Amino acid sequence: MTTTFLETLYDGYGQSYAVEEVLFEQQTDSWHLVIFRNKEFGTVMALDGIIQTTERDEFTYHEMLTHVPLFAHGAAKRVLIIGGGDGGILREVMKHSEVEHATQVEIDQSVIDMCKTYLPKHSDGAYDDPRANIVIADGIEFVCETSEKFDVIISDCTDPVGPGEVLFSSRFYEGCKNCLTEGGIFVAQNGVVFMQVDEVQTTRRRLSPYFADQTFYCTAVPTYIGGLMTLAWGSDNAGLRALDLDTVKQRFAKSGIKTRYYNPEMHVGSFALPQYVVEALEEV
Repeated sequence: MTTTFLETLYDGYGQSYAVEEVLFEQQTDSWHLVIFRNKEFGTVMALDGIIQTTERDEFTYHEMLTHVPLFAHGAAKRVLIIGGGDGGILREVMKHSEVEHATQVEIDQSVIDMCKTYLPKHSDGAYDDPRANIVIADGIEFVCETSEKFDVIISDCTDPVGPGEVLFSSRFYEGCKNCLTEGGIFVAQNGVVFMQVDEVQTTRRRLSPYFADQTFYCTAVPTYIGGLMTLAWGSDNAGLRALDLDTVKQRFAKSGIKTRYYNPEMHVGSFALPQYVVEALEEV
C-alpha cells in the first residue's frame, strides 16, 4: 500500500508525496532522514520533514548555483563548496575545465556515502575526479580557520534552522570573505522568497559589512514550493553580475558544457528580482 510523505516546512501549507518505496530511513537524537521513491520525482531525500533534493529536478538548482558564479567570474581556478553532500554542485563544478582544484567541506561523511548509494546521478562520478578534495569538517570552522584562498565559494546548505543556521550567520560570511581571492564571488541558497522574504533582508544585512555588492538571483525549483528560490550573491566587483549577454554566450560556448536549465539568457535574466523583493531589500 502506498503511503504519503507530508512536508512540514510551513505551518498551514505544504506538499505531499506518494511514497512507493522507502529506500533508507534513520532516526537519531538530533535528526530524521528518509530516502524514498516517488512516481513523479524519482528518488527523494528528506531531512526532518523537509525535502532536500529529488532525482528529477535537482539540475535546476545545482546548475544555477554553480554556473552563474563560475561563468560570471570567467577564470575561477579554485572553488570551495560548503555542504553539498549529495554531490550535485561538485558534479557541475567539475564540468569547468579551467577549475584546477575544488574543495568540498561536508560535516558528515555518511551523507556523501548515502547519496552515492541512493542518488548516484547527483554526483555522477565527480567524487572520483582528481581535482576534488573532500574535507569532513564543520563548514563555519573551516572558512574561519583555513589559510587557503578560493576564487568562488558556493554554500549549498540546508534551511537556516538547526545545524544549518550557522551557515547564514555573520561569522560564516566573514570567514568566506577572508578566504576569497580579490574579485572572488560568494553564492548561497537563500530559500523561497515569497514564503521567506525576511531571509533575504537578514542575509543582505549580514553580507553588507563584508561585500561591496550584495544581491540575489533567482531560479525555479519545483520541489521547493512557493515560487522562486533566491540565491544570495556577494562580491566586491558589481560588474561581475552585470555582464552583457554576448560575453556570457561566448564563455558558455567556449566551455562546451551541456546543461538542462542554465543558459546565458537565464544567467542574465536571473538577476531581475520581483518588485516586492526589490522593495524588501530597499528597506534594509
